[in-house]
Amino acid sequence: MATRVGMVSLGCAKNQVDAERMLYMLKGAGFEIVADAALSDVVIVNTCGFIEAAKQEAIDTILEFCTLKEEGRIKAVVCTGCLAERYRDEVLKEIPELDAVVGIGCNGDIVQVIRDIFAGDTEIKRFGEKEALDIEGERILSTQPFYAYLKIAEGCDNCCTFCAIPLIRGRFRSRTMEDIVAEAEELASKGVTELVVIAQDTTRYGEDNYGEKKLPELLRRLCRIEGLKWIRTLYCYPERITDELLDTIASEEKLVKYLDIPLQHCNGDILKRMNRSGDRESLSALIKKIRERIPGVIIRTTMLTGFPGETEDQFSELCQFVKETKFERLGCFAYSAEEGTPAADFEDQVPIKVKEKRSEIVMEEQMFISDRFNEAMIGQTLEVVTEGFDRYAECWFGRSSMDAPEIDGKVFFTSENKLRIGEYVKVKIDDVMDYDLIGTVV
Repeated sequence: MATRVGMVSLGCAKNQVDAERMLYMLKGAGFEIVADAALSDVVIVNTCGFIEAAKQEAIDTILEFCTLKEEGRIKAVVCTGCLAERYRDEVLKEIPELDAVVGIGCNGDIVQVIRDIFAGDTEIKRFGEKEALDIEGERILSTQPFYAYLKIAEGCDNCCTFCAIPLIRGRFRSRTMEDIVAEAEELASKGVTELVVIAQDTTRYGEDNYGEKKLPELLRRLCRIEGLKWIRTLYCYPERITDELLDTIASEEKLVKYLDIPLQHCNGDILKRMNRSGDRESLSALIKKIRERIPGVIIRTTMLTGFPGETEDQFSELCQFVKETKFERLGCFAYSAEEGTPAADFEDQVPIKVKEKRSEIVMEEQMFISDRFNEAMIGQTLEVVTEGFDRYAECWFGRSSMDAPEIDGKVFFTSENKLRIGEYVKVKIDDVMDYDLIGTVV
């Protein structure tokens, strides 16, 4: 009987793609992949280590499976991903119940690691150069079958003072356009109709291997692939959003009118301390231009409150910016001081309760903005991709092109006919519920 392997991948979609590649290697080596990790022989926890909350989630998940191991329900637990890479020596020291810790540069060794565990090896540690992480290769999708993440680059060179990603993932490196397009064609041939293009900074794509920004050209090539219906791009940095990119999104039918732009703040002094460019005036001008060039565009952003040195006046400026700009989608997070990053050593740290309170205030304002936006949808008809059926609410649910998977809201709707997962339907919006819409198939 084949050894059963379960995978729990935490954190971002970029990490999820790494997990999918490891699953493909394991299946190819004869292991049985099981959906419920608790029913496996060996569990791989592919961790996030970006901020404190993510690290705690990773540790809690590992300990949960280590408890199952102690109870004899599973045989081994392996830690991979960003937490393993960032805290190489500490992980096994703090959680000795683990059988192996594998850094991202050794993801390709995952088959041998599991074989070594069952051969009797203990406390296995495998680490290599970060840049050894293979950014190409086959994978087993862990998303619903109609959509997939398409990672076009790895690492980051932006070096924002609050961010540990360059420490964990290494330098920015783009994949070749030919390889990306080939993967997208294969995904489309397997029934994927929605691609979500990701990287730590998608707008930087091509600068390293082609010497210029190549995201617009890549997107145009992806749009020519038969079978794809929606293509959306996440993690676009404001200073690299070019007119060519905006014109491409506006003109290509398959590119959903949706831009994810992590702004973090609007105050010029705070942004400078973050090692980011821009200020309230320049960012307002950028948002205005985006909305003019792409009518009906949905803009998603993220904000940080309580960055070291943030004054009440600077926070008030952020609140006013959010109120005036009326982002269609926004998430706000309290700043997390991450060891190894420059901002963690800044002397003027903001108290935790102040940071969290400020974050709550921004999200309260955004809730009001979202309510008004959703209410304006009542009476409109949207194209929605079917994601499933809610037995308790006795209705279907899915997403419109305005919503990215696993991030944004849902559309709940009734239908006289039985639908297929991945089927696109027209839904007339009748009501709203918090961040979600309610409607009927027409």
